[in-house]
Parts: sequence; structure tokens; C-alpha cells
Amino acid sequence: MIRIVIFLLALSACQADESISGFVEPEADWKLISIAGENFNANGTISFPEKGCVIGRAPCNQFQAEQSAPYPWFELGPIMSTKRACPDLAAENLMLQSLAKMTISEVSGDALILSNDAGLEMLFQRTRP
Repeated sequence: MIRIVIFLLALSACQADESISGFVEPEADWKLISIAGENFNANGTISFPEKGCVIGRAPCNQFQAEQSAPYPWFELGPIMSTKRACPDLAAENLMLQSLAKMTISEVSGDALILSNDAGLEMLFQRTRP
């Protein structure tokens, strides 16, 4: 009986990552190209380095959050970021506020699209590897 319990515990630890992290390369960086069809001219990136983890760089600060919803759903936990000021703070606020509203993810080749039912869309392009 104990062997069965140990086996089941080990098996549950080996579950595949069904979040977006399991559908992209962990070392891939995605550059933000547009929000709601408008070019995003500041620097912004997002990455999914491991199960449940989202990290990135907004125009002024680095950020991180948890995301464990199964693909294609997307639901960020609280976004934590550094707090440096810079001239692109308005673009940073737009990026992070938009990210917090995303509920659906789609990966297609070098494109990542985050969107929601209200029609808001963020387009990212893979920059590496």
C-alpha cells in the first residue's frame, strides 16, 4: 500500500506543464510589438522561463508574476516590479495594466498573442532564441 502511495505522489510531481510555459521555449524572449493595434514604440519583453513563472522587462522596470492557468487561458497573479522612474513611465503603465487584463494566449510560430473577451490584444514577437 505504501508503494502505491509513493508511486502516485511521484506521478503527480511529473505532471506536464499545461500553462503557456509548457508551449514556449523557456529561454525565448518575446518583444511587445503592439497593444490594441497601436505600435508599442518603447521596449517591453515577456518570458516564461519555468512552470508558472512570467518575467519581463517593461520600459522602465523588470517585472514578474505567476501564471498557472492551462493553455490557452492566461491569468496573471499580482505583478511585482521594481520601481524606477524613467521618461517612458506612461508606456510602462500601459503595458503592465494591459497585461493584467489578458485572459487568453495564443502561440503561433514567432508570434505570441495575448487577448481578452473585451477585444484588447497584445502582440509579441519572439526575439530569441
